[in-house]
Amino acid sequence: MGLVGFPNAGKSTLIARISAARPKIADYPFTTLTPNLGVVRLSDDRSFVVADVPGLIEGAHRGLGLGHQFLRHLERTKVLIHLVDVSSATGRDPVVDLDTIRQELELYQPTLAAKPQIVAANKIDALDDEERPAALAVRARALGLPFFRISGVTGAGIPELLEAAWRELAAAHEMAEAAVDLPDSRNHEASVPVR
Repeated sequence: MGLVGFPNAGKSTLIARISAARPKIADYPFTTLTPNLGVVRLSDDRSFVVADVPGLIEGAHRGLGLGHQFLRHLERTKVLIHLVDVSSATGRDPVVDLDTIRQELELYQPTLAAKPQIVAANKIDALDDEERPAALAVRARALGLPFFRISGVTGAGIPELLEAAWRELAAAHEMAEAAVDLPDSRNHEASVPVR
């Protein structure tokens, strides 16, 4: 699972809360310069790896903000979680942030944009305008994406987010297994005698 979002969206704080990873956490952009990996452990002996990918910015598909290097790490993920800062601290619009990151994924590699995705409205503990997460929820619904309100600091909403991530990962794994089991139609056609 890959965590994606703008710099300072709270990705490092989240991975530190949900795993044993201890990334550098600071209040300035591009604190994370290389991906941090952590193992998330759930009940019933379930676990998965999560990658905290350095923050993306508009133009990342062209290499801005080391975009190519950062986007490349997402190619190995099965599910993406868009972590969107819904506090007013950034001065940015959460809906625009989500759409910008989704567009960067599409422009870099359409297969990235086709991966299962979840939207997490982060920093609800610092929320000062309820319309910000509400607008993001409407946008996520319009895109057909699961939506969660969370706080990486307090842990609010995180268990539900992780269960949803597990379901998406399990579904992606099943699809991959089914694709491997499909007979190769070209070989099948070649083995059928021509009359």
